[in-house]
Amino acid sequence: MSRNARTAPTARTENRTEAGAESRTAPRICPLCEATCGLTLTIEGTRVTGARGDRDDVFSRGFVCPKGAAFGALDGDPDRLTRPLVRRNGTLQEASWEEAFDAVAAGIRPLVEEHGPNAVGVVLGNPNVHTMAGALYPPALLSALGTRNLFTASTLDQMPKHVSGGLLFGDPFAIPVPDLDRTDCLLLLGANPLESNGSLCTAPDFPGRLKALRERGGTLTVVDPRATRTAQLADRHLAIRPGADALLLAALVHVLFEEDLIALGRLDVYVQGVAQVRDAVREFSPEAVAAGCDLPAAGIRELARELAAAPTAAVYGRIGTCTVEFGTLASWLVDVLNVLTGNLDRPGGALFPLSATDRAPRPAAPGKGFRLGRWTSRVSGHPELKSELPAAALAEEIDTPGEGRIRALVAIAANPVLSAPDGGRLDAALASLDFMVSVDPYLNETSRHAQVVLPPPPPAQSAHYDFAFNTLAVRNQVRYTRAAVPLQDGGLDECEIHARLVLAVSGMHGAPAHAVDDLVIGRTLGKAVADPHAPVHGRDPKELAGLLTGETGAERRLDLMLRLGPYGDGFGAQPEGLSLDRLLDHPHGIDLGPLKPRLPEVLRTRSGRVELLPEPVAADLPRLRAALDRDPLEGLVLVGRRHLRSNNSWLHNVPVLNRGSNRCTLQIHPEDAARAGIADGAPVRVKGAGGEIEAPAEITAAVRRGVVSLPHGWGHDRPGTRTTVATAAPGVNSNQLLDGTLLDPLSGTAVLNGVPVLLTPVDEEATNPQATL
Repeated sequence: MSRNARTAPTARTENRTEAGAESRTAPRICPLCEATCGLTLTIEGTRVTGARGDRDDVFSRGFVCPKGAAFGALDGDPDRLTRPLVRRNGTLQEASWEEAFDAVAAGIRPLVEEHGPNAVGVVLGNPNVHTMAGALYPPALLSALGTRNLFTASTLDQMPKHVSGGLLFGDPFAIPVPDLDRTDCLLLLGANPLESNGSLCTAPDFPGRLKALRERGGTLTVVDPRATRTAQLADRHLAIRPGADALLLAALVHVLFEEDLIALGRLDVYVQGVAQVRDAVREFSPEAVAAGCDLPAAGIRELARELAAAPTAAVYGRIGTCTVEFGTLASWLVDVLNVLTGNLDRPGGALFPLSATDRAPRPAAPGKGFRLGRWTSRVSGHPELKSELPAAALAEEIDTPGEGRIRALVAIAANPVLSAPDGGRLDAALASLDFMVSVDPYLNETSRHAQVVLPPPPPAQSAHYDFAFNTLAVRNQVRYTRAAVPLQDGGLDECEIHARLVLAVSGMHGAPAHAVDDLVIGRTLGKAVADPHAPVHGRDPKELAGLLTGETGAERRLDLMLRLGPYGDGFGAQPEGLSLDRLLDHPHGIDLGPLKPRLPEVLRTRSGRVELLPEPVAADLPRLRAALDRDPLEGLVLVGRRHLRSNNSWLHNVPVLNRGSNRCTLQIHPEDAARAGIADGAPVRVKGAGGEIEAPAEITAAVRRGVVSLPHGWGHDRPGTRTTVATAAPGVNSNQLLDGTLLDPLSGTAVLNGVPVLLTPVDEEATNPQATL
């Protein structure tokens, strides 16, 4: 049997169950968080009955978290949709795939032809970056539609990092990651990797890596308003006032200049704008920011000196620094600190990974740079960023009458009713659409509004390659797993679903699904053979296309990207290089070595250098300076939180993950609770600019005074869904407290943390309406 005919290359039979079904194991990369751990699945017949860490995986080495261990429960969730749904007479009913795609073509194309391409909006949710289909096909979908109305989870999460990378390095995907395994000093801000498993820093066993840092004599500092599990592991925990990260970071940069601690080292020839940054942070002394941060000035100075003195150091900021009013400035200052201490692009500092499917390195040269606001949204005039508009603007783009209104929506693995601000307004807006198609395995708070729901198969029935997360990994490696379980009768491969969706909206409805892949392959090879730096320069693209291997169009595209990538065989130019065939021969992955310095090849700025003070950042700094004179809020502010057994809104229907400490409670400090007369476990009404919710109180010193915390992704209480477990313990939607008007102006990212709220004990509210805190 040829290699390409195998479904699971290393699956092996272990025994037979009492019912006679074969019991075997198969490798699978976990798709449930950014750690991308290798799993070993136990399969009986076609059912996944167990999952453990793959000890032979070259990256994760057997590590597994509760989410990965629950893979089988997610895979076999009885609430997962198994057939498409099409709305008939107002009711979603099961239909064939042909009927479903017929309905999509009939619903989308007439609207585009009558009202133009911008009449269709596209929403991409977080799970897209966890699947091959979600990485490969949305670009083709957007090209086919021609719409500028793209909304993604990025503006609810990491867009400030993309903007910072774009402005500093000329590439919004140039995001340096901390070299966890070699650094001597790590500063974490707004990150809780012991619960999240890491984010924009792909690192299996993040907890073990942090413990190893301390065991080798390194230091860990955590900046967070909550005493998280990560903070409890640290040498130093700074319980900062929420939203003040940019002030703290600016003060650290100030100290480096003031005390002559700048040490660019080899970066000196690659960086411009150092003197301008000195002038820009002149007013942000530790003494000036101490009140706003609620941290002692002496401690800030000590931290700056420690970063400068460490043999190697890395500064890493995540969602707590991004989803605040100064999110882009904070992300920029993280990168500035790594540059000024000489720790950008060096081992032990913050480096740029080189994924196996990245574009092969080219000679260093100036690029086109990165621009903000090439167009703006129709209603509020929000500037585009990385071809996206703010997710917070989706509702108004649907429900505001006028030319250019969004009339149809394509939602792929997205549940913005829960993940975006003011879900109530968006919920009503979705109900007003002329047409909506949702690619989702569940009938959830968003997909319940669709006219067509296209359900992908369970993850065990899908192949897996991490296109996005390998570009953020703390070690270069490459891994691919084919489907561990064959598609069930009536099922359709997720990549084929996406490809047929592209054809349905493009006017090519009825063409074979591989037509999309053939088109992308042809275009890619056409560019490659015309590129004098490519290993296939001057060759025949049709000949090269015929050399690609793989059972599916998606596999052929993966083979293409591997062969043209930085470690590829170049279609024979590098016989020992990567290809799909070689990767299939290594089912537990291939280690490509530690991260290496990559400047100046990464830079795509117009100057060809790191532009340390980009003009948009300089223009936004007066807003941060104004915060120095602002009196801190006297009331309470809200922050979110993560849980190890959860991932946004999409794992709450798995019983084993939706129990124990994974609860939707309002955490409040004992002193704040006492002042408000709130008892532990008692219901509390929380009011914000966008609405109010009610949640049980959890009194804990884990949150600092003046701060309350709610997890995000909950609120599974709307009618018309089919998520039995989640509905039984729905929790509340923290984003309903937000009205969507607070955005970081540079990135369009919703301000989800550090927002003011009022609390009222529900029991006392009835007798004393003024009893609020």
